[in-house]
Amino acid sequence: MPNTAASRKASLVPLRETGEEDARSQRARAERMAVAPLGGGLYEVESQSNETYFVDLPGGRCTCPDHMFRGVRCKHVRRVAIEINEGRVPPPGEKAAECTSCGTTVFVDENADGVHLCEHCDLPTGTPVVDRESGDLLVVVEVTDRRADEVDVPDRDCTVAEYPNNVDYPDDDPVVELLYPLPNDLGPGEIQPRHLRRYSFPLSRLERREQRDDEQTALTDFPATTQEE
Repeated sequence: MPNTAASRKASLVPLRETGEEDARSQRARAERMAVAPLGGGLYEVESQSNETYFVDLPGGRCTCPDHMFRGVRCKHVRRVAIEINEGRVPPPGEKAAECTSCGTTVFVDENADGVHLCEHCDLPTGTPVVDRESGDLLVVVEVTDRRADEVDVPDRDCTVAEYPNNVDYPDDDPVVELLYPLPNDLGPGEIQPRHLRRYSFPLSRLERREQRDDEQTALTDFPATTQEE
């Protein structure tokens, strides 16, 4: 995936390798063009001749003479569709944003604010993860939109970022709320408050792991910002 919202000006493939019979489709791929999303389904296309045209992709319209005077689906409209299909620019209704954790470019809803995570960094609810510091297995409850340096640790005079075990992780890491899983052989009467308490970690302190069946070690981390009822 690209590092910017706009594609660089380039020819996608040599003309002889397009496999397209339609001349406009061939030119859409072969000519050097750059595509930049403007929002609302509108795209700016810099053509090989250095002319700039605007494509309304949902409406299938372009400001170039080929479309304006001939009413055809021009090479610029086709090029925008190709760039979207190949992941170079975001589709209508989406925008490019940086993954909050690793900086990779991701496409998100164009009205979305807050934390954006790529497929690799995202931790959906229920994902089993391992604490890099202790090796303990935990289960994700929620990836929050709060930074580690914004969340206070209950009963500690510090934030999540300032907690001793977290000082080596980024201060602006999103805070993840987690639970320690119940051991398989734990009966209903043996459930303790610690089994229901949420714990807060900076995102990069966690790594994905397959669910393990072994009983977890004693809790060694700080209490979370919230607690399950």
